[in-house]
Amino acid sequence: MTFTFNHTNLNVQDLDRSLKFYEEALGLTPVRTKEASDGSFKLVFLSDNVTNYRLELTWLRDHKGPYELGENETHICFHVDDYEAAHKKHEEMGCICFENHKMGLYFIEDPDGYWFEVVPDKR
Repeated sequence: MTFTFNHTNLNVQDLDRSLKFYEEALGLTPVRTKEASDGSFKLVFLSDNVTNYRLELTWLRDHKGPYELGENETHICFHVDDYEAAHKKHEEMGCICFENHKMGLYFIEDPDGYWFEVVPDKR
């Protein structure tokens, strides 16, 4: 029996704002959507257009206010081929929330408070 990664789900407050952030910050694009017939939810699956792994954004009509992220000690990591350019872009966007220069990595925060680690291809 073999298990392989498929997707990670994140609930978001403002789907359009999140879609814009993920495209600008990480180059992720929508590849599939699903909407409830009653309008109660919408799912958008994002792709890096390289791997089969997906990031699923879920918008729930009846959820009001920010999501409780606890201590937010979980994250998704991306490696990037041009670390300096990525860092500059994220710095300009104002979304860098933590840097560890000694380890050669940093984190960005999305509009809902989720963290994403960014590391260079080769460390």
